[in-house]
Amino acid sequence: MNPRTAPALPALTLSALVASLGCAIRYDGYVTDPAALSWWYAGCWVLFAGALLALRRVPARRVVPLVLAGALAVAATGLVAAPRTSTDSYRYAWDGRVQAAGISPYDHAPRDAEPARLRDPWLFPTGAACAGPDRAAIPHPAGTPAHCTRINRPAVHTIYPPVAEAYFLVVDLLSPEGARHKPLQIGAGLLSLGVTGALLLILRRRGGDPRQAAYWAWCPAVPVEAVNNAHVDVLGVLLAVAGLGLVAAREPGRRAAGGLLLGAAVATKLMPAIVLPGALAGVRRVRDAAVVLLPAAAFAALAYVPYVLLSRGSVFGYLGGYVEEEGYEDASSGSRYVLLRLVLPDDWALPVLLVVLAGLCLYVLRRGDPRRPWSGALLVTGWAFVLLTPGYSWYALLLVALVALDGRWEWLGVPVAGAAVYVTGQVFGSRETVGGLAYGLAALLVVTVTALRRPRTPTPTGATAPAV
Repeated sequence: MNPRTAPALPALTLSALVASLGCAIRYDGYVTDPAALSWWYAGCWVLFAGALLALRRVPARRVVPLVLAGALAVAATGLVAAPRTSTDSYRYAWDGRVQAAGISPYDHAPRDAEPARLRDPWLFPTGAACAGPDRAAIPHPAGTPAHCTRINRPAVHTIYPPVAEAYFLVVDLLSPEGARHKPLQIGAGLLSLGVTGALLLILRRRGGDPRQAAYWAWCPAVPVEAVNNAHVDVLGVLLAVAGLGLVAAREPGRRAAGGLLLGAAVATKLMPAIVLPGALAGVRRVRDAAVVLLPAAAFAALAYVPYVLLSRGSVFGYLGGYVEEEGYEDASSGSRYVLLRLVLPDDWALPVLLVVLAGLCLYVLRRGDPRRPWSGALLVTGWAFVLLTPGYSWYALLLVALVALDGRWEWLGVPVAGAAVYVTGQVFGSRETVGGLAYGLAALLVVTVTALRRPRTPTPTGATAPAV
């Protein structure tokens, strides 16, 4: 292929992807027509795969500009509509507003009377505006029109850790009056582009292929979950990626700085804690482990101090209730541990999961490559997702970034499975059934590609190969 025309095919495929993402995000079918929305998502993932394949033929010197241009175009599609498949960003907006008024977000639920003076018609509609599917009723005086809120779970306190809360406050302080959801979407879009930049920088320094950054930059999950739904997970992803990049260095100072960033990631959304075994891959001495763990633990703990001093209630908010609500403690119902429950009694699912994850962590700690901490992080994170079978598609944003660092594209089946459970599960009326099939296929893809990738031991010259 002519090097001058090589970028044409990925550019065309990428243009089709951008157009499809724009249509999918503008199509408000999560509640009314999840089947059609599922087809839109499927088309976007197919075009994403095509764009990645076409990118392989692009000369190396043209890859980075193409990846960056695609990242900007793909992220921009998330701004074409209000949040479509999640209402989490409304809680973010409320928590930021509450903090700006000098109130701890951990002290009051949105429906409480104390912060009622901060309510506005956007987050707290009344009357006919309460007929929307994403509205939750809240108490109101007798004889007045119905009162409701866009915020989910308005009767419980916030669940988000302190770095996330600080981010919500910063966005609120920088937002013009009446901006509503846009500042959070724009902020998330900028963070997603920051992840792309961090990936390219790390890959360049480590001698990796910059094409891998497109696994994140062009992935449909990014504009849908990180930008349009403005999930704060993207901030945790950026901090985790940057932290792993620093931990991969040999200098203790850079590794300690990486530990600080990993602690900040955990204090944004607790999930990034799962990359810590990868950050400690191959460490043989306690002192070397402490260089990473102590700064991480110190930052995560100290980040809570201002909120502990400001708050009258628990700074862990609704965390315990959320774990119980989502079925992580009780495996007998819901869509958790679906693959394990196919072969094990329900009561065994959680203990077996913990044993398997402990074994994976031990393997990464003993056999992992300290120069590639993201490889061990991807192994542990990927199998944790496969065995937990989460039903929220935005959780997989961290996994997508790890795929981009490590180049193991087969793990992208996991975020596809998460989206299938979250959206397509409604079509069949059973997220458990869809989850079993989707995560089962994702696991099969990983196992198959891993087996094919494994180098074969060559038969010594003059030796006879064993019979099959």
